[in-house]
Amino acid sequence: MKRIICAYLVLAVLFAAPLASAQLLFDGKVTGEKTVGVLAPFGGIIEDVYVNAGDRVNLSDAVATMKTTRVYAPVDGTVSGIFAVEGDLVETVTERYGAIMYVAPVRKYSVSASTEKAYNLSENKFINIGESVYLRCTTDGRHRGTGIVVGTGENGAYTIEVTGGEFSMEEVVGVFRNPNYAATSRIGRGKVSAVSAVAVKGTGSVLRIHVENGDKVERGELLFECVEGALDGMYAPGRDVISDVSGIVSTIDAQPGTAVEKDAKILTVYPDSSLRVEIDVMESDLGFLDVGTPVAMVFGWDPEQEVRTSGEITNISYISSAESGEPMYKAFISF
Repeated sequence: MKRIICAYLVLAVLFAAPLASAQLLFDGKVTGEKTVGVLAPFGGIIEDVYVNAGDRVNLSDAVATMKTTRVYAPVDGTVSGIFAVEGDLVETVTERYGAIMYVAPVRKYSVSASTEKAYNLSENKFINIGESVYLRCTTDGRHRGTGIVVGTGENGAYTIEVTGGEFSMEEVVGVFRNPNYAATSRIGRGKVSAVSAVAVKGTGSVLRIHVENGDKVERGELLFECVEGALDGMYAPGRDVISDVSGIVSTIDAQPGTAVEKDAKILTVYPDSSLRVEIDVMESDLGFLDVGTPVAMVFGWDPEQEVRTSGEITNISYISSAESGEPMYKAFISF
């Protein structure tokens, strides 16, 4: 006598075991005896989730990405100091050093000027942010250069960023609109000073630093990334959420755009060790099944290729689950 136990899962799943001459056919589905959560390594916003319910994940797979706050170079220049390491709390570093890092601008001079010494024309009293100007020292005229107005203030005060030329510190320069330094184009006078290194700050914790001390950077170049909250043991794990279990995804618990706290559940996984097949058994068939009965299974979700494996019945529930007709019972098969 041969008995074959069959179950259909998804499109078609067949379970078979040579036990008797009769055949018993069952519909079945894969379930998990327990679940394990894949958790957020730190607080923040979910940027993307790479898997769906029903997908298989392996240990160390990246299953999602956390959004970071990216901090970019505010000016062209040289990174003149990095006071944080990956994993540091930004607030602590900033309290001690004033910033995470500094960038010394390529344009190393600025001029604090006013229209007080401008040529007496009405148009010379109106200064526009963004306009180009020409600079010449008042001592002997040998030091010359160019600049751009970057700010204006009260009583005709304005600030110039020097874009070309060499000057001495505290040197007084005339400011002109005409490259030939025509007297009628003089819009004021100012004093040269050094441009301070620009402090670059952030919030939360430092996840990744993308530059090194002394690097030349351009305005808009990525300097470092931060995430919300503190990182365990000052350790920066990266922006990917990594699965620490192999199995089948049961549910997605956090969608892209969701704000989560540290250790919040991103997705739920049925571990490989807990996977089993659940079948419904009629009361009249219970006598043919025993715990420990071996079965051979064929997963037929791919119509062009069957996947075979083996298992055995691990549990049979003798509590009826049917509401009408012949009572039905649950049996579970490990594989």
